[in-house]
Amino acid sequence: MQYRINLKNGDRLSQLGLGCMRFPRTGRRIDREKTNELVAAAINSGVNYFDTAYIYPGSEEALGEALTASGKRDQIFIATKLPHYTCKKYEDFDKIFNAQLERLQTTWIDYYLIHMLSNTESWERIKAFGIEQWLESKRKEGSIRNVGFSFHGGRESFLELLDVYDWDLCMVQYNYYDENNQASSVGVRAAFEKKIPVIAMEPLLGGTLAGGLNEEAKRAFSKADEKRTPVDWAIRWLLNQQEITMALSGMSSMAQLRENCTISESCMPGSLSGTELSAYEDAVSALKKAIKIQCTGCGYCMPCPKGVDIPSCFTAYNASYSFDFTTGLSQYVQVTGQTTPVQSDASKCVACGKCEPLCPQSIPIIKELKKVKRRMLTFLVKPVLGLARKVLKIR
Repeated sequence: MQYRINLKNGDRLSQLGLGCMRFPRTGRRIDREKTNELVAAAINSGVNYFDTAYIYPGSEEALGEALTASGKRDQIFIATKLPHYTCKKYEDFDKIFNAQLERLQTTWIDYYLIHMLSNTESWERIKAFGIEQWLESKRKEGSIRNVGFSFHGGRESFLELLDVYDWDLCMVQYNYYDENNQASSVGVRAAFEKKIPVIAMEPLLGGTLAGGLNEEAKRAFSKADEKRTPVDWAIRWLLNQQEITMALSGMSSMAQLRENCTISESCMPGSLSGTELSAYEDAVSALKKAIKIQCTGCGYCMPCPKGVDIPSCFTAYNASYSFDFTTGLSQYVQVTGQTTPVQSDASKCVACGKCEPLCPQSIPIIKELKKVKRRMLTFLVKPVLGLARKVLKIR
């Protein structure tokens, strides 16, 4: 296993991390026996970073049991997350955190992330509840050692969030298809310049870059001198960049773990050749031929007076055509904050027209946002999102 150094604190982090949202399952339940075996195998392979969250059903409990069974808690880093969108007062922070310590069978969290923090408004909301004071108290007692945030949103919001707190780590959706989406390569470089480690989640875009490539994209990679699997191409693109500290993969089987460990063991920054990098460009061009809105994600249309994240809305909409509707909808729900107190979706557009003169591509933004709203927030999707917000007790 290769390791990269967290320049904030000197931690030696494996450049492949295990995302714990997709633990092995038997029916609807996490298979504890298989999970214990998977976690133990990951540790023995050199993986030392395990990422879970309060809202992943059963994940924290399963990880806690697996780590206790391994007897190697001191050798690894646990990352879990605070669902800030469910918090209504200072006391909620302790209530959630204490439950997490119990679930994880530990007395400290190595990396505590604010979950799905997608804009400064969301930060200001929990800041008013006293989140900064609470985090500082936990740091002093040693129960939280590092603080970070996970992000789904647009580039400008990400750049703003980098400056609201002295972060020890950030986690973003990043892969060769999303290089110019969400936080984007611009945001990744900005974090790196601030010495904030960047954890790249969704390196395979929910598996789409592993099994959802069209034939033209496959041909683009097959023309390269090196013959690799789609998974290899995706992980290698991330770890080729010095700005990326870790590729976080939601591995749910021993086969996936073995494959990803083998790939990451041979990845070093700057190791891809010019012809290999060209293969990625050709593959992305092939994937994006199906897009409907020719948005480059430049962000000139931002900020929207009503809070619409225009580039992210268009990116998710396009993904619903480039890949499939489920992939696009998943992105849309996340990047527009559909399960958080602050939304930035297309329905917030009031057709003020401020954005359209600023667009270098002359996109009729108001018209296209209406298309996004019709496709992504259908009469079937709205009730499901409403139920999700009710379950999460989001106002």
